[in-house]
Amino acid sequence: MTVENGLRGRTAGEAGWHASRYNLVTAVPGTKNVAIANLFKGNCAEYTPIELYLLSVIEELDERHPIIGRFARRGIIANFDERAALEAMGRAACAMPRGIGLTICPTMGCNFDCPYCFEDHFAGKMGQDVQDDVVALAGRMLDASCAKNISVTWFGGEPLLAPEVIESLSGRLMALADGRGGEYSASIITNGYLLTQGIADMLGRCKVKSAQVTIDGLGATHDATRHLAGGGPTFERITTNLRDLNLPFKVNVRHNVHEANLHEVDELEEFVEKLAAESGNEMECYPAPVSGSDAADARGGQVGLLCGADASEVGIRQEAGRFRRGQGHYCGAHTLWSVGVDAEGNLQKCWEAVDKPAISFGTARDWDPADPLATASNPDNLTMYLNTASPVPDEECRECVWLPHCAGGCPHKRLFGGRQCVAFKDEPEKYVLALHARIGEGKGQDGDGAVPV
Repeated sequence: MTVENGLRGRTAGEAGWHASRYNLVTAVPGTKNVAIANLFKGNCAEYTPIELYLLSVIEELDERHPIIGRFARRGIIANFDERAALEAMGRAACAMPRGIGLTICPTMGCNFDCPYCFEDHFAGKMGQDVQDDVVALAGRMLDASCAKNISVTWFGGEPLLAPEVIESLSGRLMALADGRGGEYSASIITNGYLLTQGIADMLGRCKVKSAQVTIDGLGATHDATRHLAGGGPTFERITTNLRDLNLPFKVNVRHNVHEANLHEVDELEEFVEKLAAESGNEMECYPAPVSGSDAADARGGQVGLLCGADASEVGIRQEAGRFRRGQGHYCGAHTLWSVGVDAEGNLQKCWEAVDKPAISFGTARDWDPADPLATASNPDNLTMYLNTASPVPDEECRECVWLPHCAGGCPHKRLFGGRQCVAFKDEPEKYVLALHARIGEGKGQDGDGAVPV
């Protein structure tokens, strides 16, 4: 309490201020300071001992104390219920979309046979009738959502086995968005083997802004897992494509990390940096731990999965680079406005399920989000995904400090394999220090020595 001119002023606590429930705190090595990452705000900064003390007594300070505004901007104190806000944000993602998202598989066939792949591949390309259905579905989704923008991810299988489908559908979907005064954007997930200059130019015309291409290591290390169906190396052709072609999109080089290639994480990153410099193409490498799946196990050649500290280190490296504010939902599977479409027109809520018609919830021909349950051929396959969204149906998750970061985790894995927590859940210090290392990068700072979204 404070007294000024005989009048009692309110404390910060009486004004509703309190330390955020989503702060992660760790000592900065070699200093007396601490780093605090706030997972709700998406901000990390370094604090002195006096600032840490002020945070510990924040509710006792005068509400007009100058530190209140600084702490509030960084999110380490709040005057509202952050968990309730996360839950509201999760509901709003379904109620008020900024656009619709389509993951489209022109084919479920693939020219590779990777042992850890979670998909069962089958031949065939998307026919004209299904393409018509996809365009009509996009129109219904725009109508029901009152959104204007369309975002497409080209997936498969290997989508470049059917480039004519990509080109045809892209033109029609771009026209649909343009006709509503909206924007169209696209990305592609491809193994990169079939890239040519003509294909790259076509993707550029189709507004593909980014491509994910997986490289599993250098030379033979990559070829051991990323090989052609029936056998055959792929490393040289993929890397030659990335080096020699003029690519009108950014390439995110994914390194699927497992026991056999963990030792090449740093070397591959250096290789990709050199590849980008030589080619003039925009590239960025990121590691991601390989996870198990029934489809991979059925192949009989599952690679050795990472576990324990190894998975944690890879996960920290991956996640620290995409630090962001809490979203309230994990992915598009938690909304009506993002769907996957296979080559036959079956609809799924997750791209990890596009090869599994048995858990499809409807078809591009019939489903209408204006009446989502009545037009679904299997409503349970729709509602089971939506019902994993906030408020998360798991009390342990709802109480967890990591909730803004993971929003309860992957809904598909929760439904079919059990809750999957972040690999470094029990090692918050390593994550905070990885974020702290980004302070001073010269980008994305708030002018106050912090790393915000």
